[in-house]
Amino acid sequence: MAKPAEPDWIAALARARSHAPFLARALERQPELDALLCDGRCEEALAWTREQGESADDPAVALRRQRLGLATTVAIADLAGAFDLARVVRELTDFADHALDTAIRIAISERTGERHADGMIALALGKQGAGELNYSSDIDPILLYDRERLPCRATEDPGEAAQRYARRVIKLLSDNTPEGYVVRVDLRLRPASEISPLVVPVGTARTHYQGQALAWERAAFIRARAAAADVAAGEAFLSEISPFVWRSTLDFGAIEEIRALTLRIRQSNEGSLKPGPGFDVKRGRGGIREVEFFVQTHQLIHGGRDRSLRVKGTRAALDALAAAGRIEAAEAEMLGVAYDRLRTIEHRLQMVGDRQTHSLPDGAALDNVAWLDGLGSGEVLVEELSEITACVAGSYDRLIGDPKPQAARPASPAPVIEQIGDLPLPERISGHEQLAERIEGWRDGRYQALRSPQALAAFDALIPVLAKAFVEADDPEHALARWERLLEQASSAINLFHLLKARPALLSRLVSTLTLSPTLADDLGRHPGLLDVLIDDSSMELPGSVSELAALMRQRAPRDDYEATLDGIRQVTSEYRFALGVQLIEARHNPPAIACGLSRLAEAAILTAAQAAEEEFARVHGRIADNELVILGLGRLGGGALTHASDLDMIYLFSGDYSRESDGKRPLGGTLYFNRLASRVTAALSVPTAQGALYEVDTRLRPQGNQGPLAVSIEAFEKYQKESAWTWEHMALARARVLVGPDAARARLAQVFSDVLAQPRDLEEVRTAILTMRGEMAEHKPPRGPLDVKLLRGGLVDVEFLVHCLQLQHASRLAPVEPSLLSQDLPEAIRALQRHGLAPEALLPAYLLMTDILVAGRLLAPDGLEPPSAAGQALVRACGRASYSELLNDLAVARSSVAHAWAQTFDQTLETDNE
Repeated sequence: MAKPAEPDWIAALARARSHAPFLARALERQPELDALLCDGRCEEALAWTREQGESADDPAVALRRQRLGLATTVAIADLAGAFDLARVVRELTDFADHALDTAIRIAISERTGERHADGMIALALGKQGAGELNYSSDIDPILLYDRERLPCRATEDPGEAAQRYARRVIKLLSDNTPEGYVVRVDLRLRPASEISPLVVPVGTARTHYQGQALAWERAAFIRARAAAADVAAGEAFLSEISPFVWRSTLDFGAIEEIRALTLRIRQSNEGSLKPGPGFDVKRGRGGIREVEFFVQTHQLIHGGRDRSLRVKGTRAALDALAAAGRIEAAEAEMLGVAYDRLRTIEHRLQMVGDRQTHSLPDGAALDNVAWLDGLGSGEVLVEELSEITACVAGSYDRLIGDPKPQAARPASPAPVIEQIGDLPLPERISGHEQLAERIEGWRDGRYQALRSPQALAAFDALIPVLAKAFVEADDPEHALARWERLLEQASSAINLFHLLKARPALLSRLVSTLTLSPTLADDLGRHPGLLDVLIDDSSMELPGSVSELAALMRQRAPRDDYEATLDGIRQVTSEYRFALGVQLIEARHNPPAIACGLSRLAEAAILTAAQAAEEEFARVHGRIADNELVILGLGRLGGGALTHASDLDMIYLFSGDYSRESDGKRPLGGTLYFNRLASRVTAALSVPTAQGALYEVDTRLRPQGNQGPLAVSIEAFEKYQKESAWTWEHMALARARVLVGPDAARARLAQVFSDVLAQPRDLEEVRTAILTMRGEMAEHKPPRGPLDVKLLRGGLVDVEFLVHCLQLQHASRLAPVEPSLLSQDLPEAIRALQRHGLAPEALLPAYLLMTDILVAGRLLAPDGLEPPSAAGQALVRACGRASYSELLNDLAVARSSVAHAWAQTFDQTLETDNE
């Protein structure tokens, strides 16, 4: 073997200054480093770099200076031949690990003063996990947290703290300042990234990887490594999910997914198909990714039974595969050498301007890259790349073979164009050929649900009926796109295809769901398991009682696992909300019944979340004897009439003596205890998990609004309401209802509500306050369209303001007060006002119609604008009208009735608009 050439530092520095503007500027900014490198003292240069990071007061500046010094030193050592590729990528990876760990510890320390990062896990994936980072790589960590061990402020929920830490870490590392950046952070590889928070609870991640993860995630975890923060916990987590990655049986279905992914990457690559200007050395045919996929595919097939293949680095894996006899030694050597050279060229491309680029430039810029590498011209570089990529592509082509073997994907019994050729197409569909091509594309193996012969046979029988259903939809393009998203997410659909063929009504239900309501279509795309709701006829029944729903939510998490309980709440809630939406668009039940069902569902979620949060909180802080959390629902939640778009308006109170202390290992005083517990309940209801988000929680109606504490004692609440609350707060109190709390607290608060609402008032003062509020709302929140029945003048806001005004004005004058007059149920309150001659007869039917439109419109016309034809007809059916024109006419009459009642009550003409 020839002796390696001595490093040529002078030539390397000259090439860097001439052909890499980034390196030239970096050397100019760091003259001491330049001098060390001129003398070939690279180890001293690395030590100098570390010192620069330690000398700056601002940690963000320190990391950026350290990164600049490291990138410069490693690049020059690489160009000089002093560092081989393995040393280059190891230095870059070690720094990324250090920077990520440092940023996490800084984020925690800034908020808590703690210097440890226990309970915060940073898993490195991709090239960082493999120890193979390049000069301008993103890092793709997955951040997890253990809520029992994560440091956080006493008043802060661990889940909320974890998200704050993540945002701070991204800012510390990725912001491009005058000092540069440290490393770009991409968190999209986390479980269910489209719906999950930036940092995922350990329990949620465990559940995801043990039952819901996709094949590409298995491939990604081949190179996963606990890289920063609580490394021991990270290693324990990886060990726990190891069976997910390394399966003892061959999983060729998963291999097919990896093959299909590679083919899609090839097909979507917009650069040159062969080396030359525009060729992508990472994604292009025969490029870096194909070597990596070659290795990972073999590891997925054989690594479950052969532990020697469970290595992370690409070169190490190639050597292990050859040693195990899985590939020929000559092929492993060829791919290894090719991989090293491709990575080196990738580095040269990135050294020029410190950019995350993988594509060859053209003209003089291509020559410049070649000269930086020490070659004579860009043409020489292209010739070398052509030989390398041809060899790599040949190996990979032999591995993936035919991605669509006929045994697995039989041809349609007749060409799709023949099956749909007689179908009359609306103008919105461009032509039979284009539609046929699109449908045929679904059969090419890209979708897991359409890979088995049985699934394809069932699907082929469905094509004519399915195509007809889509082209007859209001918006065929959106229907097709949403169907494709559903196929992409679903793991199996054989039973669905058979059912759709046998039960045309079910197909109609599916297409209606995909086309009539964007909200329901999006839900189905995110959670294909909701298809079971469409199939099961019992799901078309209204949900049971609050206690029955709460019991079902707890059953979804049989083990004592807080995160699993939160997922159970979300699973049950999403299923029932989806089912209620389908019931509404099919007019199975009227909108008031749907609204009541949504309210019972929300109450069950609140009750279950509060119980789970209390149990979890008590593990650390214990309980306070004779003190309990109380939760009030207000607005539509209090009135039991939620829509699919409703927030949860809530107030947290607590019963008992606020001066008492809890009995746990970390005791808290009463006020702090219940404020922290309330924050935990809010997070349980609102923070996304792997199952997605649940509700938006609005606590601004609490005493003193956002300026006040989150939870106050019942005594403080009563005092505030009786002595300090504004008129609008008493209006809100008219729809307050206790959702969680002991019987004694419920009885006491019912008396508080009655006392406050029935206290004597100045009639003119009440009227003036309400007119002022309504005027401000009209100015700042105009209606969005002709169906925005909430904000239109003469709409629901006017009805609610009118009713609350009459309640506040007359409750004290009607002794004894009729309970129904102060009912949280607005229709009941209106009827009571009518019995006393205080409200016109037309007010109730007006309110009921507009409530129907609101509840149905949140799904069928969510923007308040006129919906498409079919959605409009569904809205008409839901509201019990014969035609859309009749609905609009009745709405106009209803608004006119409200306007008339408003004018009588406020001695003010209210002109409804013409929207």
